[in-house]
Amino acid sequence: MHVAAPRRRAAAVAAGLGCLVLPLVASGPKAVASPPLAAGTMAAAPYEYLGWGNPQKPTDVMAATGVKWFTLAFILSDGGCNPKWDGSRALTGGSDQSAINAIRGAGGDVVISVGGWSGNKLGEKCSNASALAGAYQKVIDAYHLKALDIDIENTEFSNATVRKRVVDALKIVKTNNPGIVTYVTMGTTPTGPDANGKDLIKKGAAAGLANDGWVVMPFDFGGHSGSMGSATVSALEGLKATVKSAYGYGDDTAYRRIGVSSMNGKTDEAGETVTTGDFQTILGYAKQHHIARYSFWSVNRDRQCGSGGSGDSCSGVSQAPYAFTKIVVQYTG
Repeated sequence: MHVAAPRRRAAAVAAGLGCLVLPLVASGPKAVASPPLAAGTMAAAPYEYLGWGNPQKPTDVMAATGVKWFTLAFILSDGGCNPKWDGSRALTGGSDQSAINAIRGAGGDVVISVGGWSGNKLGEKCSNASALAGAYQKVIDAYHLKALDIDIENTEFSNATVRKRVVDALKIVKTNNPGIVTYVTMGTTPTGPDANGKDLIKKGAAAGLANDGWVVMPFDFGGHSGSMGSATVSALEGLKATVKSAYGYGDDTAYRRIGVSSMNGKTDEAGETVTTGDFQTILGYAKQHHIARYSFWSVNRDRQCGSGGSGDSCSGVSQAPYAFTKIVVQYTG
């Protein structure tokens, strides 16, 4: 994602009813018992970052678009193994909790995203998987969450020790919170996860983590061929192949365990633009394969720029208000 650096974010399905993760004996790739699928409107939970980009009132977005779920970003470390909004705002008692209460009061709900590109990461500041799971648990308990997104980027993503710590912590979270839906969101190449992404998924399979959605952010590619819609499909096919191979899933199950978090309009890369037509292409793919998640970065940007508008608060393309959200909300899992 954005936030003081290219975001690539990351990020997000009515509450799924999970189960304990039970590794199965299998030849070849390690097989893991599939959790019940996350279904419904949680599958379309666009990111909104209440910390920047002149955020809209979530309830106004709900009224204008019909969206029910948001992925709210970001939870970071306060310098130690303790979660705070942007690393500085308390979990409860402030404006973030007020926004969540308002969303729920209007009949919606939230996925909360931990990580992003910038700031101190819990995966690095917590010294072991148990401590990291405890930090995640504080967020879950604060809001009685049905879903948690780990947006693993930058130094968290590039460190093999931290990648394993995140996977092991999520395994603990899944065991201690039956029914919780978990997403792991990461960057990608146009052909699928890079070496770090593949290693992260393999570590998940080896740990017996029945993750609900391995999610890629198909933008900031540094070059690609064809439309951003077709490049996204290519990235998702590569992700599906990686998940299938690591877990020993069949094709249908593998598709249902992948997801996408795009970026609307002009991305962080010069000359790279994701159009509403590209979003329609992604929507068609999502419906065809029943993927776990169709999200994007971000609601803050889902409007046309005015004079002097910042890329954090508008898309950089000609559009009607909430044109991208109105496409994503059509996805129901």
